[in-house]
Amino acid sequence: MSLVLAGQVIVVTGGAGRIGQVFCAAIAQAGGTAIVADTAADNAARLATELCGQYGPQAAMALAFDITAAGEIDAAIDRLHERYGRIDAVVNNAYPRNPGYGAKVEDVSYANFADNVARHTGGYFITAQRFAAYFSRQGRGSIVFMASVYGVVAPRFEIYAATPMTMPVEYSVIKAGLIHLTRYLAQYYKQAGIRVNALSPGGVFAEQPAEFVHRYSAHAAGKRMLEATDLTGALLFLLSPAAAHMTGQNLVVDDGWTL
Repeated sequence: MSLVLAGQVIVVTGGAGRIGQVFCAAIAQAGGTAIVADTAADNAARLATELCGQYGPQAAMALAFDITAAGEIDAAIDRLHERYGRIDAVVNNAYPRNPGYGAKVEDVSYANFADNVARHTGGYFITAQRFAAYFSRQGRGSIVFMASVYGVVAPRFEIYAATPMTMPVEYSVIKAGLIHLTRYLAQYYKQAGIRVNALSPGGVFAEQPAEFVHRYSAHAAGKRMLEATDLTGALLFLLSPAAAHMTGQNLVVDDGWTL
């Protein structure tokens, strides 16, 4: 892999998670410094240590902050600026949710619906807002929202039949909102040198029930679910100079699943 992100400092929220850790590794491999931002501080520190051992001492740094807490985000930005003198991008990838998340539509309470939408969409917004303030002072910066194909199309409920799974209504609302938030912020910050784009993956394999995997895969060109590594090319493109004139866009990576 070429060093397309050489010298860049890139924050990945939820960086120690299933997809986040793959993103951080790809950023480090591409020559960037991956800031592993996660509330699971021990996991973030472990990953940062591994990446530095593999790609060099500047490959990664662990950083803990809550994406819904503006004060914590500001403190994290100050710490990064003091250490590196720059921040090039933030990838909004965290997946906050409460214990009531994932219920079927008829069982979702108002309180849980509102809380989960606020945590996820609100957290992405406040993180983008605080980093955009820094990027505005810096004169440049990039924000990437992790959205989803379910922010683009309605769920295929039949693929969940006879499994304990469902597609949470909150998820579709959140991801559709993030796609339009991408456009809104791209327009708002267009003259400030800040690019805002979204990445919408299809389903990523995570040991789901075999029947679900089979039904899902039947709609994909490659007849399989995605792996997190299938998303890294699109992410690196959005973060790289090759996307310098791309803003307000939603890049779908789903192996044709939504066609």
